[in-house]
Amino acid sequence: MESEELIREVRLRVPLDAAEMLAREAPDRVRQVMAGLPPNLAKLIQVHLPEDLRDPAANELPAAAADSVAALMDSTPGVVPSGATVAIAIECLRCIETPTDVTYLYVVDDQMHLLGLLVMRDLLLAREDQSVDSLMLREPFTLKADTALDEAGRAAVKRHYPVYPVVDDQGRLLGQVRGWRLFEHQVVEIAAQSGAMVGVGREERADTAVLKAFRMRHPWLQLNLLTAFIAAFVVGQFQDTITQIVVLAAFLPVLAGQSGNTGCQALAITLRGLTLGQLDGVPTRRLLGKEILLGAMNGLVTGIVAAVAIILSTGLGDPRAPMLGLAICLAMVGACVGAGIFGVMVPLILKRVGADPATASSIFLTTGTDICGMGLLLVLATLLVL
Repeated sequence: MESEELIREVRLRVPLDAAEMLAREAPDRVRQVMAGLPPNLAKLIQVHLPEDLRDPAANELPAAAADSVAALMDSTPGVVPSGATVAIAIECLRCIETPTDVTYLYVVDDQMHLLGLLVMRDLLLAREDQSVDSLMLREPFTLKADTALDEAGRAAVKRHYPVYPVVDDQGRLLGQVRGWRLFEHQVVEIAAQSGAMVGVGREERADTAVLKAFRMRHPWLQLNLLTAFIAAFVVGQFQDTITQIVVLAAFLPVLAGQSGNTGCQALAITLRGLTLGQLDGVPTRRLLGKEILLGAMNGLVTGIVAAVAIILSTGLGDPRAPMLGLAICLAMVGACVGAGIFGVMVPLILKRVGADPATASSIFLTTGTDICGMGLLLVLATLLVL
């Protein structure tokens, strides 16, 4: 049989049958035929070839970016051609070395385009002479090999399929990725967010070398120092106010801590929504509206408590006490509202400019809430009391 004719014959067969046919040929002939086949089909066939006829390089998955679906992709042993019968599909399953790796059977044409998938239940209940085309689920959900893992993870969260077929831009089957691996990636991403928020690299672990950890962390601490100087500069503009109302010095950290915690709550919810895809299609103004309302409610309640505290600290007989109480109450409301806005906008802006939304977001958030909260209190104290 001529090589061209043999290639045509191989392309019309189930990978297992094609491998049995090629096993009777000389090694040089096998390599020639495999070279003439579509790469994806060659990978599927060579899994069933005898060890001495396999080309190790032919079964290697293409190089993939670490953050793409291709990085987690496995081969697909359960592949049958369109038009095959249930009997052929079952025989294909029996000859797979590790049948536990098969969740679905993928139905493809002679160009390896994915036409549908077959679940084991339907295969078990079907007659042997039925065509797999009549049983398969057509146009199944697929992932592209170059799809970002974050995007694929969000798709997995919504669908909860055990396995996802992976295709190229032309719809040709490349492999499959298991749902648990996508979920595992999502768990790692969410776990890493708490460190990334304060400048700890995602790749740093408990056993990371000291010098390497220092190089990874210290630049963010320098940035934090710079932003702290900005907040200190704002406070420094009101030295006269602090000198005349000393009690303000004790309540500035209280205000900063309360607004910072409020902002961190909004930040955590926003980051979680971005990671899990819960914010897809949600207008930014809706997110801001919710956090502004929550900030106003939380700020008012905590502001009343802080107002009572500063009045008692100043002394009930001090004529400035009521206005100081009003100033810190209003400042607490404004600071918590501003913190909610920062908690939503910081990760969204970082994402818009192409940066990781979690990267040192807490540093930017802290700077914004400190300037907003302490600056507002000092301005109100100056206007209402002095």
